[in-house]
Amino acid sequence: MGTTTANLPLRERKIDIFFAVIFSAFTVTSLISDLLPTIGVDFSRPTGNFFVDSNYWYAHDADPLFMHPPDWMRIVTGLSAFGYLPFYVVLVWCLVAGRNGIQLFAVVYATMIGTLTGIVVFGVEFFGDPATRTGNPGKFLAFNLPYVLIPLLLLVRMRRPLPFARRF
Repeated sequence: MGTTTANLPLRERKIDIFFAVIFSAFTVTSLISDLLPTIGVDFSRPTGNFFVDSNYWYAHDADPLFMHPPDWMRIVTGLSAFGYLPFYVVLVWCLVAGRNGIQLFAVVYATMIGTLTGIVVFGVEFFGDPATRTGNPGKFLAFNLPYVLIPLLLLVRMRRPLPFARRF
């Protein structure tokens, strides 16, 4: 007979509580920020709308690529708004409930976001055409680096089978 390893209760998996909180926040930010450029909302100036003004405040001096997205960037933000957002909801539930089946999907997600955001977007923002380079690297990194580092940490968390049967 095979042995089965029981998952640890959530209170013993503090890293998963951390991830659940962070990815819940990512759910909200995907909806607030990534949906707007995807559907073509202009936030190149303040309008009095909270969502538009929030994106303007962030992008006006830190992210010209986000403020005036070319088609390929709208695909990236659309992936976040319509792909990552539902994944975040499922991921949070799996983290809290200890559903090991999320492991492969978490690895695929972390790899994708590390590539798209970490390499492509950061590459354009720092080394691309001068018109798309960030004018405020500190602000840009403060807002965007967590979206690369946290998924990479999740990738490390999901590195071995049965991630919820161990603390990390």
